[in-house]
Amino acid sequence: MHKHYDFLVIGGGSGGIAGARRAAQYGARVALVEAGRLGGTCVNVGCVPKKIMWNAAHFADALAISEDYGFTLPAAEFNWGSFKTARDAYVERLNGTYLRNLDSSQVEIFRGWATFESPREVRVGDTLLSADHILIATGGRPMVPDIPGADLAITSDGFFELSEQPRRPLIIGAGYIATELAGVLHSLGSEVTILLRKDILLRGFDATLRRTVMDEMCSAGISILTGIHMESIEREANGHLAVRPQDGDTIGGFDCVLFAIGRDPATDAMGIAATGLETDSAGFIPTDEWQNTTQPGIYAVGDVTGRQALTPVAIAAARRLSDRLFGGQAQARLEYENIPTVVFSHPPIGTVGLTEEAAKERYGDDGVKVYQNRFTDMYYAVTPQRVPTVVKLVVTGPDEKIVGCHVVGRAADEMIQGFAVAVTMGATKADFDNTVAIHPTAAEELVTLR
Repeated sequence: MHKHYDFLVIGGGSGGIAGARRAAQYGARVALVEAGRLGGTCVNVGCVPKKIMWNAAHFADALAISEDYGFTLPAAEFNWGSFKTARDAYVERLNGTYLRNLDSSQVEIFRGWATFESPREVRVGDTLLSADHILIATGGRPMVPDIPGADLAITSDGFFELSEQPRRPLIIGAGYIATELAGVLHSLGSEVTILLRKDILLRGFDATLRRTVMDEMCSAGISILTGIHMESIEREANGHLAVRPQDGDTIGGFDCVLFAIGRDPATDAMGIAATGLETDSAGFIPTDEWQNTTQPGIYAVGDVTGRQALTPVAIAAARRLSDRLFGGQAQARLEYENIPTVVFSHPPIGTVGLTEEAAKERYGDDGVKVYQNRFTDMYYAVTPQRVPTVVKLVVTGPDEKIVGCHVVGRAADEMIQGFAVAVTMGATKADFDNTVAIHPTAAEELVTLR
């Protein structure tokens, strides 16, 4: 069977669904191909279940200081199994919501793996699909190193399948996922160890942010091992797992080893060569500022492009692509400058714009000024805990235009969205100074910096 469409989307994650529905709203005949659960990584094994787990960790953190606030509570025990059931049920409801939304938008769904047979034709099972425009939005998958014993470990995908809480996990990696899952598990009572190849977490973030998070995780009791290059993973006689470094003694006693070392693009099994496209050395599909690939009529968005691996970025890029292709908006495209992001670490990070290091590289050391303050959030006023909050503005030019806004500390994840609007609009330090502070809040520190 052969069917032709105006727009064919390969991948039913957040970006693919957003692009498909937006195109359909303009009257385009749209098909979407997906082999797995609708919603992609974010909904099923990423930001959604991760954030729910982060919320659970915050309950644990709040219970730990409840007596300082005058509450006498019975001992609380976290039930991983019942929580997992509730979390998974929520994700399943989201799967259904995506399906209903696609149906209501009259997007035709094909279940299965898509394989290119030509630049305009894709086969899904026994069906041949063709389209005037094809969007590749297949996302990525967790990276697994090629070392002996790698099959003894899990990835972030496997983490969300765990039926029991790991009590002594080893998390290998330094990025978002490693940092976030380590913090969650520690707050829920696990004895967590992080293994780093280099010396610091969250490389690429502003140095102030990553140092603060790493110091606080260490202070909280998370063990962070640096400068370790793995040679293998082994099963110990008692059933526990151990990591053998290239140099040094074996590190063992873990009931779970989790790889969080990055993600590979999901481009290796879709017959890309039949389109004439070439991926880069890592398998990503290069695109220009309009999401065009090198093959006319084929586009790519999201993690598969190697750009910012953030759900809202994929959604925004896909919607603007559909605006351009089917909505008559010839200039519609995503600006990749000033994209805000959050790390749901302990404490959380909120950031938008250039790091101090990147700003100095672009404008020179003399062209950049930094305003910064470090304090303890009032939330900890009656507790012995002193978790820091750090706020930081990076400005440039005689008008002190804000080119970077960074927060680490309680509620950083919520406050950064509003400040991102201001930075995107080109706010200056004077604009922040002229804004009346909301007291007492942590956010007010960003409009009172001197």
